[in-house]
Amino acid sequence: MMLLMFMICIIIIISNIMMLLSIILSKKSFMDREKCSPFECGFDPKSSARIPFSLHFFLITVIFLIFDVEIALIFPIIPLFKMVNFLIWFKTSFMFILILLLGLYHEWNQNMLNWTN
Repeated sequence: MMLLMFMICIIIIISNIMMLLSIILSKKSFMDREKCSPFECGFDPKSSARIPFSLHFFLITVIFLIFDVEIALIFPIIPLFKMVNFLIWFKTSFMFILILLLGLYHEWNQNMLNWTN
């Protein structure tokens, strides 16, 4: 066990030394400065590349991802209908869809689904 821990420590130390050496010995060129600037058809950009992002679009994206994953979870419920007891299948399906609908209702009340405020 001690040999294994010793080997792991040696590997970590060697990898850290290699990373530090690559940072220290890397050749900085004039062209590296251009990698940080945005590219706009060879011209200097007219505005900043870091424009403010509307939080509303981010919320719409998160809502889409949540509902997309939940819809993917609904698909296996359909074939399960023949494999399990109907009452158990109905209760779990009903609860799952009820939670989906409650989430949709909450988002609707919070006006998260409107494109404009």
